[in-house]
Amino acid sequence: MRIKIDEGEEILKSGDLLEIGNKADEIRREKFGEITTFIIDRNINYTNICENECKFCAFWRKKNNPTAYVLSNEEILEKVRETVEAGGTQVMIQGGLNPELPLNYYEKMLSEIKKNYPKITIHSFTATEILYFAKKFGKSVEEIMKRLKNAGLDSLPGGGAEILVDEVRKKISPKKIMSEDWLKIMKIAHKIGMNTTATMVIGFGEEIFQRVEHMKKIRELQDETGGFRAFITWTYQPKNTILGGEKINSWEYMKTLAFTRIFFDNIEHIQGSWVTQGEKIGQITQNFGADDLGSIMLEENVVKAAGTSFEMSMQKMIKLIRETKKIPAQRDTSYNILKKF
Repeated sequence: MRIKIDEGEEILKSGDLLEIGNKADEIRREKFGEITTFIIDRNINYTNICENECKFCAFWRKKNNPTAYVLSNEEILEKVRETVEAGGTQVMIQGGLNPELPLNYYEKMLSEIKKNYPKITIHSFTATEILYFAKKFGKSVEEIMKRLKNAGLDSLPGGGAEILVDEVRKKISPKKIMSEDWLKIMKIAHKIGMNTTATMVIGFGEEIFQRVEHMKKIRELQDETGGFRAFITWTYQPKNTILGGEKINSWEYMKTLAFTRIFFDNIEHIQGSWVTQGEKIGQITQNFGADDLGSIMLEENVVKAAGTSFEMSMQKMIKLIRETKKIPAQRDTSYNILKKF
């Protein structure tokens, strides 16, 4: 039976971690047996120059900062080439909101990647970037998305969601996209045949009911469109940020993660985060509802900028999964299994 909002709040507030975890694991086993998937991809951040200046982000720079940069198409293509040679099947291209980049920069980037590497999946640009492009270039969101899709964009990641409650968003990123727009952009993506992921970042000081409200909005949109492939929860990394604060503990992360598996009866895949939690907690997520451990991640810059850096290799990922008596399997962006180990 579907969990109601007030029930969800009570479970997250006072539910027993192991009971929630066991229920989440039971659902995972029913759906996926003992297979845990992962993908090989690369995060390519084409620029760190950003107008939003989010308080929780340590990655952005003003354009006159000596460490500000914009990657050329040649540099991006080189990163894609390295990804393909390493067995990668996906690139996730994201960047700051840079006012000096024309629409042609993005369209040419996508078309050149597809021209040179037609089999690579371009899972790129957050809803925040899409709305920025629409406003900057004087076009509708749907027109922008169709143009990017025609140029080579395959799907959208769920980044930029953080917590989909405007009271929280106005505190941590007042210049950034608000909840209604994020949901609207995802709905349009689904409408034009572009599947996406959905995300939640916890640990900003938000209330439990605000996390559940975030999940409720995504579950309702999934009821309507069916376009979310997966839900991913990770934790705010406060180091080097204006917002500051402390990391939440792994207990709270695990409880929230397990709850998402139970709450999202209409989203197939739940991803555990070794990137922010480290490989040991990432390993445990497999017994708390996660059927996927995300990416080997050949490159990652945003979380690293906030002072958290964990490394992963194919061999380490396979070992990490096998140690929990699960079967490691490499997947593609659509969760098709490419190889079992």
